[in-house]
Parts: sequence; structure tokens; C-alpha cells
Amino acid sequence: MKKPSLVIIFFTVFIDLIGFGIVLPLLPSYARSFDATGFEVGIIMAAYSAMQFLFAPVWGAWSDRIGRRPILLLSTACTAIAYGIFAVGSGMTGRVGFWVILGSRIFAGIGAANITVAQAYIADITPPAERSKKMGLIGMAFGLGFIIGPVLAVVSSFAFGVQGPGWVAASICALNFIFAFTKLPESWQPGAIPAARRARFAQYAHTLAQPAIGFLIITFFLATFGFTCFESTLGLLIQRNFHLNEHGAATTNAALFAFCGIIGAFVQAGPIGRLVKKLGEPKLIAGSLIVFAVSLAPLPFIHGDTSLTFGGLFAAGASAWWLLLLALAGLAIGSGLTRPPLFGLLSNLTHATEQGATLGVAQSAGSLARIFGPLFAGALFDKHPTWPYLACAALALVTGLIAWQMLVRAKNLPTGEEHAPTAR
Repeated sequence: MKKPSLVIIFFTVFIDLIGFGIVLPLLPSYARSFDATGFEVGIIMAAYSAMQFLFAPVWGAWSDRIGRRPILLLSTACTAIAYGIFAVGSGMTGRVGFWVILGSRIFAGIGAANITVAQAYIADITPPAERSKKMGLIGMAFGLGFIIGPVLAVVSSFAFGVQGPGWVAASICALNFIFAFTKLPESWQPGAIPAARRARFAQYAHTLAQPAIGFLIITFFLATFGFTCFESTLGLLIQRNFHLNEHGAATTNAALFAFCGIIGAFVQAGPIGRLVKKLGEPKLIAGSLIVFAVSLAPLPFIHGDTSLTFGGLFAAGASAWWLLLLALAGLAIGSGLTRPPLFGLLSNLTHATEQGATLGVAQSAGSLARIFGPLFAGALFDKHPTWPYLACAALALVTGLIAWQMLVRAKNLPTGEEHAPTAR
């Protein structure tokens, strides 16, 4: 594997997640500047994931037919343009500004759907036995990008004004495009067997109809669904359970997500390769879901009191915070250990000519979970704060047990190694 290629792929995914995270701290100011309702602010957020849902299979299938490099270049250029539009819109007010920002998020989501092609590129240049480990780099880029995105938004806003985050993100994307254009070689040349051409929903049906592959994609949907439920309600939960004001809840929530992101990035960058060799992908997938479930369920029952005096907080309140951090660490480890082996196994089960299309359907499923997960969690949280956590913990536990039965105990689980290309 050529190191420059891997670095470019890493930064492509990293920048995608910076783009997702960079808008989060700015949403309250958008509601004021654009006279946007809460629903309209939600549309700004949902548009990004909706475009990933629609375009992940498209980018993946196109890359199977014409190669990975042109799709990565096109999508990276699209992302750079999107953040230029985002910068312009951030300096506007009123309804026009709202529509410009919404348009920028649509284009950014289209560009960010290239994670499918990034994963297919890694599959092209990595032997089957090493794919889960290398897929961990994608997860590491996710974790780091999610941490740095909000930080970059705050710092660049302070340094360059309201348009700063957009111009900084656009500049980073443009530099990555130049780097990829000059240094990124093609990893996949369509061979004698041409990639199949299918309409979007026909591709979904074809992919999901394959039992092992379909099960892995459903598992990824459910794992992502559970994480987004936690992600979208943690701030509300800690505000309620630890009696924080809005500013305190926002700051604490950002710090806790950074904590989870760092742990997740570490797990996917380091131990994942050794764990795959020791346990194998099936056991790791099933076990990670069970760890996630066991860590998620206690979260709504951890309470603290920050109204105490400093000494009392240090003595009495600290135990609740330590319990919270312990649960979040387990959750981050469980979540971090799911994605790399799942996509590694998914890649190994897929024919060489359909890597992009299959991984695209999987990423599309994840995007769908990121659209509906927050809606599900918010509705349940309004009924009772424990409900989304217990529901998603139960869902993850059942999925993990089924995965153990379907994958670990499966006899002669098919692989794509016999018709997969060797590393290039």
C-alpha cells in the first residue's frame, strides 16, 4: 500500500466529518440570523445526511465502473465549493441566507457521500486479511473529524468572523483536492468483467438479497441508529440529570463528545488490528454491540448535583461524573469496535466488481439511520428521558446476540477472497 494514497483517503474522510461537525455550534446563531424555526434548523442538519443517503450508492457504483480517482476528485471539489457557498451564506441574514446555507449543506452532503469510494479504495489496495484493520483508519478519521469540526467552527469564528468557518473548511478541501489531484493514483481499473449497471432501488434489492451482506448492512443501520439516538439527546440528558444551565450543558456536552471521540479514534487506530487477528470479525462485531448496549443502558440513571459547594461537588458529585465517564468510555469502545470489522467483513464478502456499490448501500443505510434516529430519540425523550436509552440498548443487545448466531456460529461463511483482487 502506498502511504501517500492512504494519507489522502484518511484526510478525505476526516474533512467530511469536519464538515458535519463544523455546523453544530453555529445552529443557534442561524436560528436568530435567518428567522428560522426549530424545524427549519432541523432541515439544515437533515439535508446533509439525506444527500449522503441518496448519493453514497451512486458514487460507489460509478467508481466501480470508471475508477475511484475521478469520483474522489469530483466529490472533493464539490465539497470545497459547498463550503465556499457556506461561507457566503454565513455572512447573510434573513430568508435568502437560510436558503443559501441549506443549499450549501445539500452540496456538502453530496460531496461527503464519497466515504463509500474511500472505503472501496482501501479495499482495492489492501489484502482481505488486513481490510478490517485498515477500515479502522476510516473510523479514526470519523472520530477526529467530529472532535475538530466544532472546535474549528468556534476558533475560526473568533479569528475571522462569522464567515471564517466556511472559508477555512473550503480552503482545507481545496488543498486536499490539489493533493489528491497530484498524488493519488487510481486503485481500480474495471477489468474484463464490467460492473453491473442497476437503478438505485434495484441495487438496494440486489445487495440486501444476499443473506450475509444484507444482515451486515442491517446491523450497521441499527448500530448507527442507536449511536445517533445517544448523540442527539446526551446534551438534554446531562442538563436534566446534572442540573446544568444551557451554557453549561452545551460546554459539557462538547467536552463529553470530545472524550468519546478520542477514545473511539484510539481504539480504531491501534487495538483493532490485533483484536481482529485474535477474535475475528464476527466475534468482534457481535461483542462490540453487546458492550455498547451494556454501556448505554445505565446512562439515564446517573445523576449529579452541580449546585453543591466546590468542596461538596468534589467529594459527592465527582462519583456521578466518574460513573458517567466510565459508561461513555465503554460506549465509545463498543461503537468504535463495530464499524471497522463490519466493513472489513462486508468488503471480503463482496465481489471485486461491486465493492463501491455494496459499500454505498451500507453507507446509505447509515445515513438513513442518522436521519430517523434523532427523530425517534427526541420523541421518546419527551415521553421519558430513560426510554430512548433503554430502547436502543435493548436493540443493540438483541442485534449483538443475533449477530453471534448469524456470524459467529455460521458454518462456511462465504467470502469474496476467491474473486477479490490482491493488494495493488
